[in-house]
Amino acid sequence: MNPQVLYASQCLLGEGPLWHPERNSCFWVDIEQGILFEHHWISKEIKTWKFEGRLTMVCLSKPNCLILGLNTGIARFNLTTAKLEWLVDIEAEIEGNRLNDGKCDNKGRLWIGSMEMTFKQGGGSLYCIDEHIEIQKKLENLTISNGIAWTEDNQKMYFIDSPTQAVQLYSFDANSGAIQFEKNVIHIPEEMGTPDGMCMDGEGMLWVAHWGGFGVYRWNPLNGKLVEKVEIPVPHVTSCAFAGKDLDHLIITTAKRELNHSDREKYPESGNVFIFKTKVKGTASNTSVF
Repeated sequence: MNPQVLYASQCLLGEGPLWHPERNSCFWVDIEQGILFEHHWISKEIKTWKFEGRLTMVCLSKPNCLILGLNTGIARFNLTTAKLEWLVDIEAEIEGNRLNDGKCDNKGRLWIGSMEMTFKQGGGSLYCIDEHIEIQKKLENLTISNGIAWTEDNQKMYFIDSPTQAVQLYSFDANSGAIQFEKNVIHIPEEMGTPDGMCMDGEGMLWVAHWGGFGVYRWNPLNGKLVEKVEIPVPHVTSCAFAGKDLDHLIITTAKRELNHSDREKYPESGNVFIFKTKVKGTASNTSVF
């Protein structure tokens, strides 16, 4: 099966794909337009919610709730009442910064990065928010804090700061949340685009969305080699996540931002969400403790 359009969302900057097993649906966001999308797996029904400002990421929370990144704040969103409960602000004092990608670890702590909106080098950081809503800065001098994933044994963490063209490996202490840089395990040649969001499959391989690379690339972090590429008919592929009750489908977000008029005509499906049936199963997303 070649990738198919799951939904013609026409996002300016589609991101944050997430499978929600209890609702049997997948979520994603349009960062720039502040829109949260929900696509029901069986009925194909689409729901949307509109927020003020930039909506950067979405994570699982308690029943009928999600954790959202909005501008520089973290909020709990009730899907039944559509009410927001603000939890904490991060870098609200830094003008020109916003939050970006984020995921929860196996203890339910939220890891979320920041970036300067004109991509100022070193303007971002990576934070961890624990069950007490306390913030710890884990990394600094980042430019575009992006994809994050943990190994099945929760002893290693992979992380992407997009302009480095690399996937970094950190040792990870699941109890304390402490990390220690070990090495770069994957280097992405510039002709393949820039690494963006990513997820991990059950075999420990990393599926990395390549901005400007027309696809999702499956990399082996143990030897740094490319395993396969899922070709997407748009240049700016932003993120991916495993979905479906068996976690054997990949949902893939894309963007049409930074494409000129002729490029948008040439690649009209830019901004849509794609789906691809995989031969391997993915790993489930962790749920936030707050």
